[in-house]
Amino acid sequence: MENKSHAWAAGVFVIAVAALLAALAMWLSRDHSSYNRYELSSRESVTGLQPQAAVRYKGVNVGKVLAIGFDPQTPGNVLIRIAVDTDAPIGATTFATLGYQGVTGLAHIQLDDAASALTAPTPGPSGLPRLPLQPSQLSRLVEQGPQLLGQAQDIMERVARLLDEGNQQRVDQALEHIGQAASSMQHLAASLDRTTTERLDPLLAQLPALISDSRQSLQALRQASEHAGGAAQSIEQTVQALNREGGALDGLTDSAQALSGAIDRLARVTLPRVNRAAGDTSAAARRIGRAAAGISDNPQQLIYGPDTVRAGPGEPGFEAPGTAAGAQP
Repeated sequence: MENKSHAWAAGVFVIAVAALLAALAMWLSRDHSSYNRYELSSRESVTGLQPQAAVRYKGVNVGKVLAIGFDPQTPGNVLIRIAVDTDAPIGATTFATLGYQGVTGLAHIQLDDAASALTAPTPGPSGLPRLPLQPSQLSRLVEQGPQLLGQAQDIMERVARLLDEGNQQRVDQALEHIGQAASSMQHLAASLDRTTTERLDPLLAQLPALISDSRQSLQALRQASEHAGGAAQSIEQTVQALNREGGALDGLTDSAQALSGAIDRLARVTLPRVNRAAGDTSAAARRIGRAAAGISDNPQQLIYGPDTVRAGPGEPGFEAPGTAAGAQP
């Protein structure tokens, strides 16, 4: 009888402790926040999403997933019902995506805002407002998987063609040529070092003397330029003196004008008179020449005067010698 009483006491104690723990869990898990309910409809897979999963707005926990099922309004779509805190700034630009947590594969609902207002989906039979559900990055990656695999296969084929035996031989030859070029560069570097040591160093040693000579030359040039400046000033003064009113240039101008007038008078007056006198002299010389020629031909004309020339045979007034008047037979 005593053992039965101890068993009943132990059972009552266990039941009481279990009830207290359940009440404590219910008290700790109670939530007095007010929520707004929304629905999400998606044709994509929602693998990893479970009821009671978190709903985050830009990373902040604002609600939870209430239920996951199928959309009776659109066959083939998954219907997700969520509860969002009334304090969350849900508006016309808000949209939802599936987010994944680390490498565990557990999914949650991620809410965010678009740059402009979005077209809200039509409410379903429940009458709850619906939020646009856009594809996640993982969904886009899965959709592009075949294309990426095709591109990867194409790349592998190109790499295989690139690494065939012929190309490998060409690569080996190219590496050999690169090695030869590197050896040539080493020889060139050694030659440059020798040139620097044997030729440039002596030239660098002579640079101070050359710089000193250059400074002296510049100083001489400066002095020459100063002398040239003085000479130029003297030339300028001389030019000013020549150009001064009543100066040498004005005297030369007046002399040139007087000479020009004298030449003009000589050409207009003296030269015509000289020409006429020369003409008269030439005519007199011609007369004298004709008179001298006549005297030379017939000197008797100085005594008897000029003789009349008789007509010759065939000319008018010609008389034969035997028929002349007073001639004797």
